[in-house]
Amino acid sequence: QVQLVESGGGLVQAGGSLRLSCAASGSIFSINAMGWYRQAPGNKRELVAISGGSTNYADSVKGRFTISRDNAKNTVYLQMNSLKPEDTAVYYCYAYLMMAPRGRGYQYWGQGTQVTVSS
Repeated sequence: QVQLVESGGGLVQAGGSLRLSCAASGSIFSINAMGWYRQAPGNKRELVAISGGSTNYADSVKGRFTISRDNAKNTVYLQMNSLKPEDTAVYYCYAYLMMAPRGRGYQYWGQGTQVTVSS
């Protein structure tokens, strides 16, 4: 019923930049929050940045990454600057949304996009 489609991952050298995009489509009434998580091999999935009533960033990306949303397009972006090898991970788009007025909220995840930062 709802899909999150990510794009923009890839390989970049340390110090470089990438921009991730994630578009939500389907039976959406409203989106309460959208954001990005990441998971490196052997690690748990962790929050990178999320935009809802407020915006929050992981300490490790503050000052380097910027999250933004285009509510008209149900799209969230993650501008990643000054990338480091430790930013290498699969990045997952996340949305918490409602499919009907006064309905319950649902969590959705994208399929993930690989970001690799070489040293």
